[in-house]
Formats: sequence, C-alpha cells, structure tokens
Amino acid sequence: MNFLLDEVARATLRLAEAGVASPRTDAEELAAFVHGVRRGELHNVPDGDFDALYWECVARRAAREPLQHITGRAFFRYLELQVGPGVFVPRPETEIMVGWAIDTLRAMDVADPLVVDLGTGSGAIAISIAQEVPRSRVHAVEIDSAALAWARRNIDSSGHADRVTAHQGDMRTALPEFDGRVDLLISNPPYVPTREAGQIPPEVRNYDPAPALWSGADGLDMIRELERVGRRLLRPGGAMAIEHGDGQGIDIPRLFPEELGWRDVRNCKDLAHRDRFVVMRRADD
Repeated sequence: MNFLLDEVARATLRLAEAGVASPRTDAEELAAFVHGVRRGELHNVPDGDFDALYWECVARRAAREPLQHITGRAFFRYLELQVGPGVFVPRPETEIMVGWAIDTLRAMDVADPLVVDLGTGSGAIAISIAQEVPRSRVHAVEIDSAALAWARRNIDSSGHADRVTAHQGDMRTALPEFDGRVDLLISNPPYVPTREAGQIPPEVRNYDPAPALWSGADGLDMIRELERVGRRLLRPGGAMAIEHGDGQGIDIPRLFPEELGWRDVRNCKDLAHRDRFVVMRRADD
C-alpha cells in the first residue's frame, strides 16, 4: 500500500467515528480533490507528493461540514456543479426524478418544450434538462439571493445559458406570463417537517439553507401550494413532478384530486426503492 492509501484508510476510520454516513467514499473523494486526481487514480500518487492539506479537509468533514462544501463541487447526472455555503447541495435521489422528466419531455409531441423548475437551488435540475433535451427552454425560479447566485454561476458555465433563464421570485407566484403554457413543471421543494428538526443530520441542519428545508409541521405546506401553481402554469396535458420525503408518499396523491383537473397521479421510487417523487398530468380540455 502506498502512503496516500494508508492515510485514506486512517481517514476512513476517523470519519466513521465522527458519524459520517459514507466514510470510505468521502475519505477517497477528499484525497482525490486535494491531489488533483480521480478516485481510481489514488494509487498512482507518489509518496513524496502527499499534501498535508488532506488532513485539514478530513478534520472539516469530521466536524460534519458537507463534503461538497469542502471540495466546492457536486456531481449530478452528467454535470459538475459549483456549490458552497448558501445553496442546497443536490442529492442523487433527485436524479431519478429528473430522468423521468427528461423521458417525459422526449415523448411529448412538442418541438420546443417550455419547462419551469421551481426552487432551483444550484440549478442542477434546470441545467440537466437543458443539456439532455436540447430544444427545451427552461426557466428556473429561486427566492433566495445567495442560492440564485450559485445557480447563475452554474448556468453561465454550463454552455446552456441561451436556454436556461434564472429568475428571483417566490415559487408560489412566479412567472405569471407563462400561465397555461408550461409543458412540464418540476420542483424539489422544501419538504422537511419542522417537528423533525432534531432528527436531521448536521450536514443538512447546519449548512443547507433553511428556505430549502422546512415546510410546516408535516412538511407538506409548499407541496399544497404547488398544486395551485400547477393548475395555474401547466397547459392542458402538461406534466408535473414533485420530490417529497420519506413517508410522505401516502399523503401527497390526495392533494391532487381528479375533481381539480389532475390525472395519472402516482408515486415513483428512488435508488433505494422508496417513494421519492410524485408525478401527474393536467387533464386535457
């Protein structure tokens, strides 16, 4: 074993003792970041090139600072995004919802689909859709100015700034100019119940922005609002996808009843086979 891999093994034990959920992965990611290589290339780093900055990064992670804040980057589908304090770190679970949205857009008989991403955060969802559905026009809405700055930075560096437009605004009232015209509406809204604050990992509770997390006692306040937003923005036959938390899947479909013009409402599962997002369509006229 070379010196760096030995240090990674030691760092893994330290992170595990600190309660980090993925200690080996995080130890390797930090080593790769510090030494400017891929995780699979760590064995190629000469012993003399070991950088002591690695242990500073490990100490920050052991204090439960998010890995992505330390490295300044987050990976989402085919993107490498810039992230840091003030923006919600995108999660792998959301990639499945975005995959559904991309498949749905590709199946639509629409030349240039109009997409709205509400609560865009880093811009991960909006940029992924623009990248993978090349003729889409995506409008990304974010209320928090710090998060919006990260989104605009990522949009500008993505190569898709001509088709992704960021707006500062409240997702409940945003984009009235598109009322009744949107082909697909997607959102990863706040959905953490305030009553569960004590159960949230420190990486989330202490670093993700509060507006991206909390949504009333049961976590469904913003999703209730999105039902009204969907009725306002979507065209007849338009589709919507909304991420939600563990255990909320049983309650959300009833918030989108047929009598209000919703159809094909169903829950979809994440990578761990748990209900993670709900999808639906507006009834045709």
